[in-house]
Amino acid sequence: APCFHDQIGRPGINIRIMVALLYLKATYNLSDEQLLDRWLENPYWQAFCGFTHFQHELPVDPSSLSRWRKRVKPERIEFLLKVIIETAIEMKAISKADLKQVNVDTTVQEKAICYPTDSRLYQKARLLLVRRAKQLGIKLHETFRKEGREALIKLAKYSHAKQFKRAAREEKKLRILLGRIVRVLEKKAIDEETGQIQDEKLRSLLEMSNRLLKQTKTSKNKLYSLHAPEVQCIAKGKIHKRYEFGCKVGLVSSSKSNWVLGIQAFEGSPFDGHTLNVCISQMESLTGSHPEDVIVDRGYRGHDYKGTATVRIVNRISRSFPNWMRKLLKRRSAIEPGNEHLKLTHPERLKMTHSGC
Repeated sequence: APCFHDQIGRPGINIRIMVALLYLKATYNLSDEQLLDRWLENPYWQAFCGFTHFQHELPVDPSSLSRWRKRVKPERIEFLLKVIIETAIEMKAISKADLKQVNVDTTVQEKAICYPTDSRLYQKARLLLVRRAKQLGIKLHETFRKEGREALIKLAKYSHAKQFKRAAREEKKLRILLGRIVRVLEKKAIDEETGQIQDEKLRSLLEMSNRLLKQTKTSKNKLYSLHAPEVQCIAKGKIHKRYEFGCKVGLVSSSKSNWVLGIQAFEGSPFDGHTLNVCISQMESLTGSHPEDVIVDRGYRGHDYKGTATVRIVNRISRSFPNWMRKLLKRRSAIEPGNEHLKLTHPERLKMTHSGC
């Protein structure tokens, strides 16, 4: 209710319809457009959304789903996860004993960006600045459209031929072209009365462009994407993929039944041990239960957890351990396929947990 207003603007769409569509989208891993296309021809899905007669028109526009998710924000999406867990406990799909022993791990929520290279980012930033200037009615004598396109094509050819000095020259040219557009817009877009750029989008693009021009190969907190500036480069030590571009996500699952009991996204790339306290606190608020054993990998050494549970770090499983402890520590690896399942099959569930998405 706090997300909507009864008097201003068009009345909001029925909440049951939006929540039901959200569940169907996550269950079948569909895009917004695919979801509504299948909804129109599936009477069972329409009944699930609360309709009593077959519908021949779409209930919402596909863009309404993304706007609705932004409006309700992560804390209310988190409430839906809480309802799922409570329903599973009532149906006895999860026992109270399953909540006493949990596994915790971190993964990377990858964003939909191209592999970042400086040359592409220079070209993309210049095109976005020129487009925004045209929308605002700012006349530019030169946009360098032809020069930038030719430089990008030459750079790709020189790189493929391993002529790296020539490729570096074309990359420098793209950087110079971006710098010229930035300097021209900083002069023309400034308001004479306030001395600042009034348009927020243009001001944001200019800030990112200046940040892009200043960064080098060894810079920290680099900009990897213009449409998702919060993206970080995270190394997880995987052989097939050395670096992943996105944000770090902490995942809590029950040790025995492998139910997801909490998902929390973090800004930047914090140390795994510094995420443990937040993950366990979220799990306790969602389930209303306090775990007794928390099993983690060696990445959590030096953690910040100060609760009542016992944190067991899987290092070396000795034969001197009792059988129940050996089984408990070996069971920690069950969270790994769960991580990959969420990333590859249901990436939208991880996206819902991030306030910056």
